[in-house]
Amino acid sequence: MGKNFNPDHKSLKGIRVLVGRAKHQAGALSTELRKQGAEVLEIPFIEIRKPKSFKPLDAALKTINTYDWLILTSVNGVEAMWDRMKQKRVGPDFSRAVKVSKTGSALAAGGPLLRIAAIGPATKKAIEQRGVKVDVVPKEYVAESVVKSLKSKVTGKRVLLVRAKVARDVIPNELRKAGAHVDVVEAYETVVPKSSRTRLRVALNNPKKRPHVVTFTSSSTVRNFVDLTGAKDKRSRKEFAGIHMASIGPVTSSTLRELGLPVDIAAKEFTIPGLIQAIVGAFAAE
Repeated sequence: MGKNFNPDHKSLKGIRVLVGRAKHQAGALSTELRKQGAEVLEIPFIEIRKPKSFKPLDAALKTINTYDWLILTSVNGVEAMWDRMKQKRVGPDFSRAVKVSKTGSALAAGGPLLRIAAIGPATKKAIEQRGVKVDVVPKEYVAESVVKSLKSKVTGKRVLLVRAKVARDVIPNELRKAGAHVDVVEAYETVVPKSSRTRLRVALNNPKKRPHVVTFTSSSTVRNFVDLTGAKDKRSRKEFAGIHMASIGPVTSSTLRELGLPVDIAAKEFTIPGLIQAIVGAFAAE
């Protein structure tokens, strides 16, 4: 993972890192940071909830055999979709009613070749753990790269995009321009965990808990952090002086800058391991 990244070295000893991922997802990032010697404080900036209505997702799953492409943009989307299929007993049983073509793509019984695109390695892994092959993973793990990977393959095709309630429209808009028929359905929504507000204020104001680094793994975590801290103007952001803002990728970095926050550390590979490596590299260079 890079010359500065060694699980046997305590590169981050004495460094406090605030992890703001959703509670059920914080483990991997926190564990690896602790291996590097960091003191980790977990305060979620984001909470994953069921959508207000499952009707659009249920309708899509009932007719999923009519789609040519399925696009999943997060592990949360994978988990929500498979959980819903299991509950409602709708959609293809990928583990049983699947034939494998010469290219390894999944062919749902009675329908067209259903190919699957995942936005990054974590999403790909979550899909493959459910016994399904992923056909496309873009070189960079952002929406623009998904479009670049698929736009020549989707003309005249039916595409199902499963995602969060609030998300950028780059993928559906650009694929439609490429001639695809795209249906977008919400599998989950992200909300601000109000219970984190007091904990976050205490951590920022207590010298013994004040983090040296705050990690951001999505645009939602950035917006929610600003909401939770009430730092909606330049004056209130002075309380972040001396804290390194660490971003997982360009979209997250763009949101940080848009909201007036610096990008002190940016992952070169837009993954959790890439984010950890960037943090380790930043402090190794100091």
